[in-house]
Amino acid sequence: MNIMVVDDSMAMRMIVMKTLREAGFEGHDITQAADGAQALELIKENAPDLVLCDWNMPVMTGPELLETLNEEKICPKFGFVTTEATPVMREKAAELGARFLIAKPFTPESFETALTPFIGS
Repeated sequence: MNIMVVDDSMAMRMIVMKTLREAGFEGHDITQAADGAQALELIKENAPDLVLCDWNMPVMTGPELLETLNEEKICPKFGFVTTEATPVMREKAAELGARFLIAKPFTPESFETALTPFIGS
């Protein structure tokens, strides 16, 4: 499976990838992007199976990326990994078509629970 991790913080991208391994999701191809605009270009070149995306980023936010993907009819499984997980944000994420929202700080267990339906074990 091809997984894309989108976050403006390189450290957070590394933590997300480490947490994926700790949750038992090893052996997948992982692509990284530093913002939504970079992610969009990479997705157009080779659409991943799953996108784990931060909400707030410069250049293009996570919600803007998901809106653009929807408009262009590019439909990877998409979810947010974000510090802000208010009920309003969860509702907006669902309205945009996000499959999950994982709140930071997260654990391998929260990744396993949220991602097993999309990655498998």
